[in-house]
Amino acid sequence: MVSSYSDLAGLSLRPANRSLSQQASIGVFDSGVGGLTVLRVLQQHLPQESFLYFADTAHLPYGNRCQAEIVTFARQILTWMTEQGVKMVIVACNTSSALALDIVRTEFNLPILGLILPGARTAVQRGKRIGIIATAATVASECYPQAILEANPQLQVWQMSCPEFVPLIEQNRINDPYTLEVARTYLQPLIKSRIDTLIYGCTHYPHLESVIRKVLPRSVQRIDPARSVVTAAARELELLGLRKQSRQTSSTRFFASGCPEQFASVSSQWLGYTPVVEHVELPLLPSPLTSSTLI
Repeated sequence: MVSSYSDLAGLSLRPANRSLSQQASIGVFDSGVGGLTVLRVLQQHLPQESFLYFADTAHLPYGNRCQAEIVTFARQILTWMTEQGVKMVIVACNTSSALALDIVRTEFNLPILGLILPGARTAVQRGKRIGIIATAATVASECYPQAILEANPQLQVWQMSCPEFVPLIEQNRINDPYTLEVARTYLQPLIKSRIDTLIYGCTHYPHLESVIRKVLPRSVQRIDPARSVVTAAARELELLGLRKQSRQTSSTRFFASGCPEQFASVSSQWLGYTPVVEHVELPLLPSPLTSSTLI
């Protein structure tokens, strides 16, 4: 069972690292443009902070990969972010939050926040018949139903894997009629189950808000875990004395493991400008855990 606000909010639960600086950036990572939905909320609610956004587009999409691969990617990204001197990392990817977060938190001495528990907490407070749309890997992990039912066993929960959503978003096909048909196919079973609340179990999916709104009944509440994790991040920064007080040097830098020009082009429609994106080769690391030890 979830035992405290910190547990439920998905906080890092690590002792303060005295070497971390208030002036350092907050790291945010995802497989692609999905994490921009989290970055946008962070910038709105923590305008004094600086951010370092990493898109692991070389390994996109994450949703059809095994846990061993996801853990390896998370370790590589966190190692690189640690070298950049970040003071906190937001895992702006539900698949990574589901499959890697608990492992990497034990390996890195800085606050690392995920999306699953904050999103589940919000849904528990709002609905009784909860639907979840997510990648195949997140659905298979059962992390959202477990978190929801641990908090309230009386609730009913349904999941739907939506493997086509992320590629369609990354290909900038949100307004394609095919995308609307795919959304209808994925959401119809949840609508038939009479859900009253829908969790966006992938950070890419809020980009499809206009499409999903056309399919869902108006009465269904939509939960974006980004807002909940930002609340948790602000709380942890305060608790650890890491919240930046001045906006004079606030900035956001973008990095990608794949083609930086492609990421810049796709992300510009949500950022409102075309970002300067630097290419990064992630460090190759020996993995202390083999795939057979990962469940």
